[in-house]
Amino acid sequence: MNVGGPRHPGRRIARAYGVAAAFLVAATLVGTLVGAADLNPLATVAALCDRIPFVHLRSSLSALDRAVLFQIRLPRVVLGLMVGGLLAVAGAGYQGVFRNPLVDSGMLGASAGAGLGATLAIAYLSHEGPAAVPVAAFAGYLAGAVGGSGPATLLLAGVAVGLFLAGVQTFILQQSTQDLQQVYYWLLGSLSGATWQQAAEILPYAAVSVTILIAHGRHLDVLSVGDDEARSLGLNPKRVRLIVIAACALAAASAVAVSGLIGFVGIVVPHMVRRLAGTSYRTVLPLSLLVGAGFLVLADTLARTVVAPAELPIGVVTALAGSPVFVWILRSTSAVRT
Repeated sequence: MNVGGPRHPGRRIARAYGVAAAFLVAATLVGTLVGAADLNPLATVAALCDRIPFVHLRSSLSALDRAVLFQIRLPRVVLGLMVGGLLAVAGAGYQGVFRNPLVDSGMLGASAGAGLGATLAIAYLSHEGPAAVPVAAFAGYLAGAVGGSGPATLLLAGVAVGLFLAGVQTFILQQSTQDLQQVYYWLLGSLSGATWQQAAEILPYAAVSVTILIAHGRHLDVLSVGDDEARSLGLNPKRVRLIVIAACALAAASAVAVSGLIGFVGIVVPHMVRRLAGTSYRTVLPLSLLVGAGFLVLADTLARTVVAPAELPIGVVTALAGSPVFVWILRSTSAVRT
């Protein structure tokens, strides 16, 4: 009996949630245990459990290992979980709005806006301190998220805005060549220097945006059959599209503000989730959140260990992992259409 087939959608979805949860836990443990400092797995788990209220376990971790775990390793893992989940759920939301599995925020001018904001901050606001870059990137991302009357208009306007902002960014870089290395490092993304404060700062935006997106999963399912059919069912397509795009922009902007630009997560993860659990956005959105979180933690673990003691930009790792999958998606989508 094929329990994963269309005759048993409930079992397929339950299995998908189980796989996603197991993947998330495994990725979190790998990200926590693997690194330059060799932490004892059992002692590390005991130290983590000891932080749970009403649970008291003794751990053999030294004071130095505890500092590495709670002040360096865990903040980075937690921030990676948040950034990966936000990028993936935003990508799934954008794809639902445009009814296209190849769409992400980079096609709407938002990523170019974040890049321009960060470039301006690095070139002209470095005296304001390190907080200037994430604030400017956040504002630039939201400013770059364009609007329009329909999916085609939104996409074309986004391409135009993105090209314009990229041109402005190139002009600024030509005037500030001494900042090229720092700008390009930010553009490739990194979780280096992650702190608990960064996680706390984006948490409210993450909570609001994720709640809105998951609550609109059913609406995206209705939009997938077409605007006319959606209207006949009492849905306002333009309003739903505006709300979802605003929530996607807020989610991705929060992630970009603390990590820089990280590509492919918003395209690859939702597509893999559809292969696992079907096309309903009531399932795709929350599963993308879980799988995206685990995916980025694993990518970050590779980024900081492959060439240790040096560190790769995380965008390089996601590009190397995501490019083949993107080509596969493109070919499979073209095959279906032909």
